[in-house]
Amino acid sequence: MENVQQVSFPHLNEQAPDFNVKTTHGDRTLADYKGKWLILFSHPADFTPVCTTEFIGFAKAAPKFTEMGCELLGLSIDSLFSHLAWTRNIKEKFGVDIPFPIIEDIKMDVARAYGMIHPGAADTQAVRATFFIDPKGILRAMVYYPMSNGRSIDEFVRLLTAMQTSDANGVATPENWTPGCPVIVPPPKTAAAADKRLTEGYDTTDWYYSTKSL
Repeated sequence: MENVQQVSFPHLNEQAPDFNVKTTHGDRTLADYKGKWLILFSHPADFTPVCTTEFIGFAKAAPKFTEMGCELLGLSIDSLFSHLAWTRNIKEKFGVDIPFPIIEDIKMDVARAYGMIHPGAADTQAVRATFFIDPKGILRAMVYYPMSNGRSIDEFVRLLTAMQTSDANGVATPENWTPGCPVIVPPPKTAAAADKRLTEGYDTTDWYYSTKSL
């Protein structure tokens, strides 16, 4: 019988797996990010072309994430020396400074805790995984991409904006929501509340679907 590798994944809306790691900016723990949002993202290896474009994208968007109270933290199963050489190369060849830390995860402790190593992938490569951790250390979103295709940093800005809007206003957001678009009001949970919904001043299509502007 074929030996199938088991992958352990963290769970949304639960405490994110803890870590205590070495990075290109010194030691980091999950507790260091308490009170801020954190985007933890992995890449297969240093000095790979798709990853280089992603790091450039994250670097250019870093001021926007900072403005939103969010820190960035990269990871690959490479050494600090490799990370440092790669970021220096990006600065030399592309003119872009990488302002966020990159975790050294040679033993794959963080990669395994976050389910970044998938069956069929090389043992030394983490998939393109992205994790959104809120200021309380709760894992709020996970996004996985294949090895061959780069992530959309604009989508991560949009998703973070949407989650922060939901938290602040107790609402949901529809497909491809952006600031200024209507948000979704939580549906009523009782028959009486459903009867009342039409009189509450929302833009109501039916009792379960109502929107409003913020």
